Amino acid sequence: MELKQIVKTIERQYPKEEAMEWDNVGLLAGRMQKEVKHIYVAVDATDEVIEDARCAEADLLVTHHPLIFGGMKRITDEDFIGRRLVKLLREDIACYAMHTNYDVLRMARLCADLFGLEEQRALEVTREIPEAGIGSIGFLKEAMLLKDCCERVKERFELESVRVFGDLDRSVKKIAICPGSGKSVIDVAISKGADVLLTGDIGHHEGIDAVARGLAVIDAGHYGLESAFIKDMSAWLSEQLPEVTVTGAKRQSPFSVI
Repeated sequence: MELKQIVKTIERQYPKEEAMEWDNVGLLAGRMQKEVKHIYVAVDATDEVIEDARCAEADLLVTHHPLIFGGMKRITDEDFIGRRLVKLLREDIACYAMHTNYDVLRMARLCADLFGLEEQRALEVTREIPEAGIGSIGFLKEAMLLKDCCERVKERFELESVRVFGDLDRSVKKIAICPGSGKSVIDVAISKGADVLLTGDIGHHEGIDAVARGLAVIDAGHYGLESAFIKDMSAWLSEQLPEVTVTGAKRQSPFSVI
């Protein structure tokens, strides 16, 4: 199947227009006329992921985070992004990113479903009809202690640990979820009456200040929640493109906790 047909299939479900204006989604490297027999799906286009895609003889690498984010004036092997692009082009592996368009149209609902939230609504609304946006907010079927909520996060998202700001014996029921980095939605979560914000990339001051304002925070890591992209997108691509082989990268946190 030609790459342009695959791009058309992806963008019919996840239009680039749904991405935030600062984002960089779509085909970032490769030839639209390229024949694609094998797709490799990952969160980031790291050196390890690109090498795994090469070893798997993949023709297309689909990632959540864009490999090219800011402007580039040259592509050489003198910096790490350039080296990755040179390798992809040399191995004739196309690279496609679906970031905040996927976040708006799928990621928030996916993570809220995995966590078991009811009465879901968009947390930070980016489109009114039908409603969609960054993050999700909803209710647990029954209230639970914050420490038990942390255990559910670990179980549902297959994590070894989480960081938590707040009283572990506090009862919680209304949950806001923002996969990835959630510092920017703390005010929104508070304004909508959330008991807990489940997200990643929370710093010391953001965490303690949120607690002072009545919001507990569970930091599952940026990768911890967004790694759900791999299984979800692999399954969707396999269903939509049965003639193409789809391989999902192994879930591997970018850091270790010692």
